Amino acid sequence: MEQYFSATQKMEQEVMFPSLLRGVFPQQEGGTPAPGSHTDLYERYQLLKAIKPMVEKGLASVGDQNPTSTNADTSADTDADTALDEGADSNLEERLSHHVNGLQQVLTDLTKNTKALTRRYSQILEQINLSDDQSSS
Repeated sequence: MEQYFSATQKMEQEVMFPSLLRGVFPQQEGGTPAPGSHTDLYERYQLLKAIKPMVEKGLASVGDQNPTSTNADTSADTDADTALDEGADSNLEERLSHHVNGLQQVLTDLTKNTKALTRRYSQILEQINLSDDQSSS
């Protein structure tokens, strides 16, 4: 998780003009466009910025946004909880492990996307600086 926070902080510090990312699509290592990418880096930047607060605050903030339950919902939840208590205790550890592994994979993917976006932004700035240097010569 620390790598994710570090990558997003670096992205926010380096990407001063996100509009430069409009119309730029993700690339593979060799510089060829990534297959199946339909969103440009500007949209990806916006998404990564929107996800960051949710990751920082944790899932508790997501639970706070749910509407309050009615009494009918509460009684249905109690019945469901009773059914779960009877058979689910045996696989709680397995379920938790599955979800933690999933969360780790999502954070790894977010970190890779953030680093790739920051790297591509730096390349765009280098290209701009090179063309400015050539035009002033």
